[in-house]
Amino acid sequence: MTEFPFENRIWDEAECLSRDELNALQLARLQDCVARAAQVSFYREAFAQAKVTPESIKSLDDVRRLPMTTKDDLRDHYPLGFLAVPRSDIARVHGSSGTTGKPTFVAYTAADLELWANLCARFLVAGGLRPEHVAHVAFGYGLFTGGFGLHYGIERVGASIVPAAAGNTPRHIMLIQDLEPDVLICTPSYALQIAEVAQSMGQDPRELSLQFAHFGGEPWTEDMRVQIEEELGLLAFNNYGLSEVIGPGVSGECAARDGMHIQEDHFIVECLDPESLEPVEDYAFGELVFTAITKEAMPIIRYRTRDIAAIDPCPCECGRNTVRMSRVMGRTDDMLIIRGVNVFPSQIEEALLRAGGTAPHYQIVVERPGALDEVTLRVEMRPETFSDKMSQMQALRDNIDREVMSITGVRVHVELVEPQTLERSPGKAKRVFDNR
Repeated sequence: MTEFPFENRIWDEAECLSRDELNALQLARLQDCVARAAQVSFYREAFAQAKVTPESIKSLDDVRRLPMTTKDDLRDHYPLGFLAVPRSDIARVHGSSGTTGKPTFVAYTAADLELWANLCARFLVAGGLRPEHVAHVAFGYGLFTGGFGLHYGIERVGASIVPAAAGNTPRHIMLIQDLEPDVLICTPSYALQIAEVAQSMGQDPRELSLQFAHFGGEPWTEDMRVQIEEELGLLAFNNYGLSEVIGPGVSGECAARDGMHIQEDHFIVECLDPESLEPVEDYAFGELVFTAITKEAMPIIRYRTRDIAAIDPCPCECGRNTVRMSRVMGRTDDMLIIRGVNVFPSQIEEALLRAGGTAPHYQIVVERPGALDEVTLRVEMRPETFSDKMSQMQALRDNIDREVMSITGVRVHVELVEPQTLERSPGKAKRVFDNR
């Protein structure tokens, strides 16, 4: 039996349903979902072509008869073409950042917001949050679902909240010093920035009051978890969600920290080969595809997330019987093909953390000056390892190149830059600059 680092608690008895009970519940909710989705013209037309009705859904395998949905479909029906309820029933609208164009909007009814808060409460409690805790939220509050999703989940648990929002890292550190929160909520890369800025201010980050952290919003590696925990002296937990499905709350880690429990009473997950769209075997990496079977305002069916992860169906020692997903190792649309080799930014991050000697801030610049791709890996030095000795810098470059080569099979040109020179962001870190 795994020895958990704190008392294992279950927020909702639905998390511990047997597989038979869970399958029966999913099937009934899938049938209801298809009926609601038929109010959306996109789905109504697709159902008619596939000869699908709620009554024709006889088993969970029938989910594969349903149409897939992509981000482009949502964009083609901008702004709220996937709405399945009257506009008067909308309680809130969130959306993607819209950095590559107009945002994709997601609407919520009051019942959707209740559901969302409960789902976030589940993974927060699984990851150590207690009513007596104070949580410091360093996510942006706006269209982005992270800030509000976690905020209302924390409230549902009964803990206190410091809604510090994004940006102004010295102010975050001042608030943490003065208000002594127990829990940090932000992206993993921003947690490292908090540690870095605290050190520059003469504050030992490990002396801060933080005990737990819940990170989401961007992929991160296990090596990065180790580094964050060492630098901030806390336990870090991973959670997963995306605005199109509901936001944070799709899955999250328990005390065992051996994969993120997918909230299967509300989401049906498929793990598919991104090319053939056929299911991959358990534990194999594939693209996650989600059907949100209980959302009212905007039911989403077989949404292609583009996120690459693996599914573990084994029951967990924590008592939950839901399947678990691995970390997201990358996205199909973030995957770089370098001279015929598939490379994910997370692999580069893993190589850097193994090599040591640098800060976890980097940029991958891909160019094609001639017939072949060339990759420059710009890596920020740590102040204590920055040196004017060419031999030391060259040895570090060579070490990084070897680690990248061993993990990806690709040679890169390593460019070491001075501390604090690469752009920081309280949101998702931009890692890749593909100039081909």
